[in-house]
Amino acid sequence: MVPMRQHTIHTPYMVGEVHCYSTEINGELVLFDTGPATPEALVFLREQIDLSRLRYVFITHCHVDHYGLASVLAEQTSAEILLPRKDAIKIARHGERFAHIERLIGDCGFDEASTRGFRRIVQDVQIFPPFPDRYTIVEESEIPARLGISWLACPGHSQSDLVYRIGDLAVTGDVLLRNIFQAPLLDVDLDTFSDRFRNYDAYCGSLLHLATLRDCRILPGHREYVASIDETILDYVRKMLERAGQVKKFAGSASPRDIAGRLFAEAVSDAFFTYLKVSEIVFMRDFLAEPERLRKSLELIGLFDRVAELYAAVAD
Repeated sequence: MVPMRQHTIHTPYMVGEVHCYSTEINGELVLFDTGPATPEALVFLREQIDLSRLRYVFITHCHVDHYGLASVLAEQTSAEILLPRKDAIKIARHGERFAHIERLIGDCGFDEASTRGFRRIVQDVQIFPPFPDRYTIVEESEIPARLGISWLACPGHSQSDLVYRIGDLAVTGDVLLRNIFQAPLLDVDLDTFSDRFRNYDAYCGSLLHLATLRDCRILPGHREYVASIDETILDYVRKMLERAGQVKKFAGSASPRDIAGRLFAEAVSDAFFTYLKVSEIVFMRDFLAEPERLRKSLELIGLFDRVAELYAAVAD
C-alpha cells in the first residue's frame, strides 16, 4: 500500500474544510489538490510539505477549494501541475465559457441585475483564482501511468471530475462525499459550446465507474471518511429523489429561477447561491424528464432495489 498523508485545510466557503493528500512514489513527492487560494492555506502547505521537493500536483477538478493554489505552486515551485482536460478547455476559452453561462442562467430566469451580480462574483479572484500559466493535461500525459496512478472520469458535479487511483486508494475530490449532496453545476458543454452540459446524464454514467471503486479505500475531498461506496451513492440518490419530488410540484412553465425563489425565499438574494440552486433544479428536471436513465444505472450496479419505493413515488 502506498502511504498517503491527509492535509486538512480551512476554507472560507460553505463547504468548510477541504482535504489534500500527499505521498512519495519512487522518491518523488506528489500532491493531490491544493486547497483554496488563501494566504493561510499556502502557509499551511509550506508547514506540511517540503515544497522544494514537490514534483507533481494532480488536480481532481478546478473548483476553488481544490485547485486554488495551483497557480501559486506553478510560480513558486518546479512542480508539474496536472489538470483534467475539461479544465484546460476552461482555461483556454474562459471568456467564451462565461458568456455562455450568462446566457444559460438568463434562459433559466435570471434577470439582468442577478446576472450582473453573478458576473461580479465570477470576477472575484477569491472565488475563481487564476489558472496556472503552465500545466499538463492528465488524460494526455504518460506521467500518471509511469507513477502507477490511474484516472477515472466521473463527471456530474462538474464536467472535469477525475478520480485518481493508486493501488487500493482512490482520491475522489467531490465525487464521493459522506452526507453531502454535491451541487451539479450548470455549465456550457465544453466539447461543443453549443448547449448546456447534461450533469444528470453524466452522473448516471459515472455511477458505473464509481461502482468499480468498491475495493478501494476512499480519500474524499471533504468530511472525515467514506465508509462505503454503496451507502454514499444511495445517500446521494435518496437526496436527489427527495429534492426532485419538491421540484415536481412546480410542473408547467415556471422557470428554474422562479422555483428557486419559491423553495428558498429570501436566500436567493445572493446571486451565486441562486446559481447553485438553479443548477440543482435543472438537474432535477432532467431526471424527471428521463428517470429511467437513473434506474438503469442503479440496476446495473445492483442498487436499485434499495431505492425502488422512493423512486416510484417520484418518477411514476
